[in-house]
Amino acid sequence: MIDLRLCNKDNLCAFNVKKGFFSVPLTRKHHSVDFTVFFNSHFSSYERASSSKSNVLCCLQSGLKYLYTSGRNMMAQSDLDLKEAALKEDLKFYFMNPCEKYRARRQIPWKLALQILKILMVTTQLIFFGLSNQLVVSFKEENTIAFKHLFLKGYTGVDEDDYSCSIYTQQDAYDSIFYVINQYKQLKNISLGTLGYEHEGSGLKICKQQYRKGTMPPSNGTLNIDVSTETECIFLKPQELAAKRAELKLNSSFFNLEFYRLIQVEISFKLKGIALQTIHARELPDCYAFQNTITFNNRAHSGKIKIYFDSDTDIQECKDWHVFGSILQKNTQYILVFDGFVILSCFASLILCTRSIVLALRLQKRFVNFFLEKYKRHVCHADRLEFINGWYVLVIISDVMTIIGSILKMEIKAKNLTSYDVCSILLGTSTLFVWVGVIRYLGYFQTYNVLILTMQASLPKVLRFCCCAGMIYLGYTFCGWIVLGPYHEKFEDLNTVAECLFSLVNGDDMFATFAQIQQKSTLVWVFSRLYLYSFISLFIYMILSLFIALITDSYDTIKKYQQSGFPVTDLHEFLKDHGSVAYRKESTSLPFFCCCRRGKPHSQKGACAMMMGRYPSKLL
Repeated sequence: MIDLRLCNKDNLCAFNVKKGFFSVPLTRKHHSVDFTVFFNSHFSSYERASSSKSNVLCCLQSGLKYLYTSGRNMMAQSDLDLKEAALKEDLKFYFMNPCEKYRARRQIPWKLALQILKILMVTTQLIFFGLSNQLVVSFKEENTIAFKHLFLKGYTGVDEDDYSCSIYTQQDAYDSIFYVINQYKQLKNISLGTLGYEHEGSGLKICKQQYRKGTMPPSNGTLNIDVSTETECIFLKPQELAAKRAELKLNSSFFNLEFYRLIQVEISFKLKGIALQTIHARELPDCYAFQNTITFNNRAHSGKIKIYFDSDTDIQECKDWHVFGSILQKNTQYILVFDGFVILSCFASLILCTRSIVLALRLQKRFVNFFLEKYKRHVCHADRLEFINGWYVLVIISDVMTIIGSILKMEIKAKNLTSYDVCSILLGTSTLFVWVGVIRYLGYFQTYNVLILTMQASLPKVLRFCCCAGMIYLGYTFCGWIVLGPYHEKFEDLNTVAECLFSLVNGDDMFATFAQIQQKSTLVWVFSRLYLYSFISLFIYMILSLFIALITDSYDTIKKYQQSGFPVTDLHEFLKDHGSVAYRKESTSLPFFCCCRRGKPHSQKGACAMMMGRYPSKLL
């Protein structure tokens, strides 16, 4: 006999057939009465048709196993459908923009508000630091100009080339060297700035470098010289220069220069100064140390000695300073408090963006596992990249740089550090990233979104094109340097050649480049014309036009997709039937790699092969 029980609330019916026990899950449309009648009728037919009761049980077991397997499959399918619905809901919410998220779940867009606040705060901080840094730069430049007028005899105020000035006679060389010594001796009496010697033990260090003894009579073209060099130095303190015994050192044999074997004379000294102009900007003053070096370069032995002046400025902490006035102290405290708020806002933005990336990776893992479970194939790389928001990565990098730069700025403001250059790089780059991130807000609008999509679509093709064009550019650079270098000042070194050719591509300074070539060699002059004409024609009329054509082609493709629809990927198709407002046709962007849905026409696959970005609506 068959013992039938009524189905419980989970639609699980139990049957006892002799010693065998089966549990068969059914859908809600099956009722216990129908099920009983079904089995009783079939069991009677089996019992009449079969001569053995074991055969009846065998047939019944087979039927129950089939029903059991079918029921489990139906239950598994039901669970899969529930998982799919939940995943689509999460994906829909993830790809919504902040306004849609607020309308859907009343979730306040904290990241959006924080990014807007951070843009204002970081820009204000950079302006304050830029104004302060501008005072530092102007103080350095003005002191360098003052030093050149103080210590270089005959300096006109304009550098001749990469050197400050030049001399051509032996008497001019002696006069220029002793002029530096005399000006250093009278510095406190002649200088208009707040300059002084570094300390009592400091002074002038004069070194001369020359070849070893030898003879070199140019009249008969003979040369007898030891190419190994020797360096001899002398040190003059300010106290010694003021005393009478200084004349003994100045008249010593050290200053008897043999110019035919003289390589260079180097005079170095260190001065200190205080920048008081920062007080007018309500900032504490800075103390500076100037390491000045004057080099008389005679390496070429061409009859012209080039005089180089180099000044390395180091900002140091002022020792035992007392500034009276409460305005300076309060202003410094206010700026430090403001920098503290900037650090807190960036730290909060860093936490929120990092959390969003972690949640996105978890959602990506869910989608990949579900896709593999249901469709038995892996999700392509482009759809995986849809979950990684590049704007969040940019914001995280910007926040880290802003935090480090703000800490350095606070230390500089408190006069504990003087790393202006490092702080400038960090704050400047972070502000650049913050303002570049503003572009993502323009992605809400279809008109402005064209720029983002065009840049994303054309970037790989432009990079590949630049690699090919760069090979030609390097070839012209090396050729111009080796051939035209001796005859044109713009081709003297590789860096200058590269800059000159780049300016020619942009149409700058063409006539001067043609006119400044020296006509000492007819062969080189003819070659220079062929070189310049071929470079300008090739890069301006061909390479530059192709470069623009690549971008124009990407722009036309994006405009066509916005009108006729973008290629559909697996992720798009998965959410197509869900009716998500975040997946409108005009706000969808292309993937980086070809990942079209299988079964699409060939033309659509080709269009999908173009690189594309992510959903513009997926911003925050």
